[in-house]
Amino acid sequence: MQHKLKLAVLGGTGKAGKYLVKQLLNQGYPIRLLARNPDAVEIKSPLVEVVQGDARKFESIQALLKGCHAVISTLGQPKGEATIFSQATKNIIKAMNELNMQRYILVTGLNVDAPFDKKGEKTKMATDWMKTNYAETTTDKQLEFEALSKSNVNWTLVRLPLIHQTDERGKVVVSLEDCLGDKISATDLAHFLIDQLSVKTHSRSAPFIATL
Repeated sequence: MQHKLKLAVLGGTGKAGKYLVKQLLNQGYPIRLLARNPDAVEIKSPLVEVVQGDARKFESIQALLKGCHAVISTLGQPKGEATIFSQATKNIIKAMNELNMQRYILVTGLNVDAPFDKKGEKTKMATDWMKTNYAETTTDKQLEFEALSKSNVNWTLVRLPLIHQTDERGKVVVSLEDCLGDKISATDLAHFLIDQLSVKTHSRSAPFIATL
């Protein structure tokens, strides 16, 4: 049965996004999927409308979000290109305000810092490693968090450890203070993101999640 909510999806061809799209379709959600190369979209379904565009361009985001009720993003960093995250989110927030949309759910790394963090030693080490080895991307992801915090939209920024591409599911642990596991099942992640459409627990917050 087709769901009443239509969703805008970014990053739907990536390693996490493919699992997200699969679960959305299993649950009957119609989606509008942004793709720079529409030929890269392998899933064919009458519930999927592909919108060609680039998340760094406001016009692309504006076109994607029209007619949608919420946004879910699993955008990854394109290899060899300038960082994408803060610009994409600023475009999304602007378009959401224009279109009177509220719900925005997205993912990021565990290296992003938030005010209520009590990161353990492993999470601190991973954060410091990312800051040293991927300084530009880490800085941009932090700017993305700051843009969300200053916005008036209802956002949830999900912080992730290593994504394990699997259909298997496990016990998902959630914390606002620290990442409690080394990996997250891509299928567990997909279900968690979809659940956030109706769950209000993590409104305007940045939970860590992991699969045990």
